[in-house]
Amino acid sequence: MDSNRVLSESKTKMTAAVEHFKDELKKLRTGRAHPSMLDNVTVEAYGQQMSLKGLAGITAPDAQLLVVSPFDPNNLEAIVTAIRENEALGLNPADDGRVVRVAIPPLTTETRQDMVKVLNQKVEEGAVSLRNARHEAIRQAEQAEKNKSIGKDERFKFEKQVDDLLNQHKNRLDELAKAKEQEIMTV
Repeated sequence: MDSNRVLSESKTKMTAAVEHFKDELKKLRTGRAHPSMLDNVTVEAYGQQMSLKGLAGITAPDAQLLVVSPFDPNNLEAIVTAIRENEALGLNPADDGRVVRVAIPPLTTETRQDMVKVLNQKVEEGAVSLRNARHEAIRQAEQAEKNKSIGKDERFKFEKQVDDLLNQHKNRLDELAKAKEQEIMTV
């Protein structure tokens, strides 16, 4: 077993888990309009499902408004319908014939608390991904010890390195989550 290679693979997996967590954080509403809020919206256009980002430019001119400017005005109605029917967003878009305006309602205290619960679920999902990467690396080390390619001391040293790696990435998850929670709870 090449411990450096396994450590490198584990680090790559853990970093990918943190990056995925960051992407998930972008999807959580904070009370402020942000173009990434519409990242998951798919629109029926040209006979197929397409990403909203591929059909329109999305801007946030102020904290409570998103403006969606379709590249092709013929897709305006489909965009309005797709945003309205996305229950996860709960938004009510309006169009003026050229652009779609999406007013972002202010979050209530209850909604903010629900968002923090969702955030905590995302943190746990990220932590599970990190632990899975750790478990896989340690399993490889245990297998190498059984095959007599490394000794017990080497395995313990390797496990400590993997645990240190896990702790670094877990701390990063916690920092990101704490910052997002503060952002959500700020009125």
